[in-house]
Amino acid sequence: MSQFITVQVGQCGNQIGSAFWPLALHEYGIQTTSGGVNLLKVQRNHVKHINDLSNAFPSFFHVPVNTSDNLYFEDVADLNKAKVKARAVLIDMEDSVVSRFKQGPLRQLFDQTCIVTNYPGSGNNWAIGYHVHGREYHDRIEESIRHVVEKCDRLHGFLLMHSLGGGTGSGLGTATLKLLKDYYSHVERVVSCVYPANIQDTITAPYNTLLATQELIEHATCVFPVENKALLDICNIQMNKRENTNQMNYNASCKPFHDMNSIIANKLLHLTSGSRFPGSLNMDMNEVATNLVPYPRLHYIFSSISPITLSAPNMCTMQETKLQDELFTNAWSRNNQLIRLDPLQSNSVVLAAAHIARGNTTLTDIKRNIERFQNKSKFTSWSRDCMKIGLCSIPPAGHSSSLLCLLNSSAMSLLFKDIIQEFSKLYRRKAHVHHYTQVHGFEETHFIESKENILNLCECYAEVQNMEETNTSRLQVI
Repeated sequence: MSQFITVQVGQCGNQIGSAFWPLALHEYGIQTTSGGVNLLKVQRNHVKHINDLSNAFPSFFHVPVNTSDNLYFEDVADLNKAKVKARAVLIDMEDSVVSRFKQGPLRQLFDQTCIVTNYPGSGNNWAIGYHVHGREYHDRIEESIRHVVEKCDRLHGFLLMHSLGGGTGSGLGTATLKLLKDYYSHVERVVSCVYPANIQDTITAPYNTLLATQELIEHATCVFPVENKALLDICNIQMNKRENTNQMNYNASCKPFHDMNSIIANKLLHLTSGSRFPGSLNMDMNEVATNLVPYPRLHYIFSSISPITLSAPNMCTMQETKLQDELFTNAWSRNNQLIRLDPLQSNSVVLAAAHIARGNTTLTDIKRNIERFQNKSKFTSWSRDCMKIGLCSIPPAGHSSSLLCLLNSSAMSLLFKDIIQEFSKLYRRKAHVHHYTQVHGFEETHFIESKENILNLCECYAEVQNMEETNTSRLQVI
């Protein structure tokens, strides 16, 4: 099975990691705690054969050679005894969040040589994170990443987690992404980044978001954007469902943002499931870019997952056919999208699409629902009949089946237009610009260049959206 290295940068990136690792262990049937919440013990029969687990477990974890022949771990104590380490690099310029890893129940899971911290942070300034810390900590970060890479036999990709509103996540996060491209250009660089809500808690967030987005466009293989407001709406909807008491109790007991971060963690686990577990029609991570990115710069992907529940409730007893149809319908719903845009709005077109199913789903179920999707959606002339599908045999813990829907839609240009609009409000008055220009290596022209590059990307989406189908008549034989 393929192996992945997660790179968590900044406060938000490491908070996502704090939700990701307990849920990853949960999938392998290992009991742990997360935020004081006891995760349900998963019975081993959700992994059909112990060999499946033995092959899948090293995807996210490095297991010493002397224990790799007998991978049967029940709790964190077993992991510590076997000296298992997560394939992870933790980076933050303040150690408040990372210190929780060092003190929590999973503290021995992380190699101390792969933790890079500093104080007092990047001051909510992209330029400090990218130019100052990116330059000062370049060698340490490269060494930490190399340390994890050398323990991989079949490195498949990097999963980069960070936010774009602050200084460390946006600045040092994109500097780390560029480092990955420079040193490991042949390895997939999958980014799950959090975009701030319209009402930001940081006044310089529009600057940071614009500058970071420009770097993501240039250096990432695929970007799966997430918006805080969309995550909050999803959590509120789940809390308001009276029949979902497990979900209500889980959300109510979570620390701030942990329930929102769990949604991102579940998406990443689902995205990598085909490379970690067996399946009749598995979809590897390198197939994501091949099938979903028709043009190099148009690699921002809509993502939605169904069911959206986080707490691994009891198996659903709904009639199977109805359950499968509802999974697909919910995945296409705007309420399940991880950003507040509708990829299927009437004036947009779908450039590419993929549906990754896990668990008790058949090709018949997928074919029936794909036809529904093709009938309700607007595609380009060359993408309608092509639909990438994945079938992974192992469902998420506590569910009989689940679905991840990935769409490359021209509606993504609306996200970039919002970024430019928020940036222009601030930059029109030159507010806070001096905080950036006083940083060595940053020039004010970087603002204008980033804005122009993003506008050019919007034009690319518009060109594809307005592309007309050409009918070439057959050549006449003379």
